[in-house]
Amino acid sequence: MSEIIRDENSVTIRPGRDIVASMAGEFRSELNGEIAEDLEELTIDLKGVEMVDSVGIGVIIATHNTLDQHGATLKVINIAEDIYGLFTTMRLDRHFTIEKAGGAS
Repeated sequence: MSEIIRDENSVTIRPGRDIVASMAGEFRSELNGEIAEDLEELTIDLKGVEMVDSVGIGVIIATHNTLDQHGATLKVINIAEDIYGLFTTMRLDRHFTIEKAGGAS
């Protein structure tokens, strides 16, 4: 179960473990449970996450698409160097904010 931090119009979710097929269904449910009409920004904090597989990337992209339909934004922060490289190679940074661990993007 992810750590979830709610603020007025934003939510931060910290899965704290790798986002792979075996946990993707639970993670998707947690994300979808936080998407509400008044949500302006959802942040996924990847601190402690060392691997994101194709299923995990699909969950993140689907979350972005759902948020976009609701007029909200997605931000993914504290991304490990190799995951950051994968995200930028896939050009995900053109669709939502991504930040390496330490705050640099």
